[in-house]
Amino acid sequence: MAGSCALDLKQHGPADTRAAIDVPTPNGGRNAGTSVHALVIAHDSASSPGPVGDRLAERGYTLDVVTVVPEERFADPAVRFDFPDLSDYRLVVALGAPWSVYDDASVGTWIEGELGLLRAAHAADVPVLGICFGAQALATALGGAVARSPEPEIGWFTVESERPDLIASGPWFQWHFDRFTVPPEAQCLARSTAGPQAFRIGRALGVQFHPEITEKTLDRWLELGGAAQAERHGVDPMLLVAETRLRREESSLRAHRLVDTFLDHVALV
Repeated sequence: MAGSCALDLKQHGPADTRAAIDVPTPNGGRNAGTSVHALVIAHDSASSPGPVGDRLAERGYTLDVVTVVPEERFADPAVRFDFPDLSDYRLVVALGAPWSVYDDASVGTWIEGELGLLRAAHAADVPVLGICFGAQALATALGGAVARSPEPEIGWFTVESERPDLIASGPWFQWHFDRFTVPPEAQCLARSTAGPQAFRIGRALGVQFHPEITEKTLDRWLELGGAAQAERHGVDPMLLVAETRLRREESSLRAHRLVDTFLDHVALV
């Protein structure tokens, strides 16, 4: 653990749904002319790689999206799931989820499989980008911890970067009730008042915020109980949608820059 991001916390399938996303690479793309596959772990049907996926595709990656919990099991996510063989992939992206990494009743049937995949990716030097729940899973897999945060973050929050060359400061979209400690030997890159917001370890990057957010994704979250959840914490869902719409172009651009920085300076591809 490092610097002001350090916290002292205690550690606490059915057939997969796959969708391949392949966008032609613009001239000059790093992986142009090659077939490079990235595994995208969508923990639920409401999550999408959004502009993060768009930029990866523009950089030459074919995205193989697997959905762990199908839509009909959203209220009962304790499914059986077999994660794909890592040897087929050159990159892993783990998206967010509405559950907690340590909640065995919700994710206990599949979380160990994901943690094992993330450990294997790190050991094999396969780049990993973890987002929100995905970052918490990455931290847990590599020796960090996840626990309930004393203050949830829902909406656009300021993130203070300790490495602005890797993580831009400023407003990023948040929706989380847990926080992580960075793993041993990891470098903390950013924080907010709630705790660490980003870390790097080897060719892996974990971010607590949601660079992949779009209005469509936010609408789905709100439909699936997020609206009531936001209201319980004093957040107006309609204002949340309005601000996300207002920040659409800025948010997409920041997501693209984050992906470029991840690929060029963390994944080193």
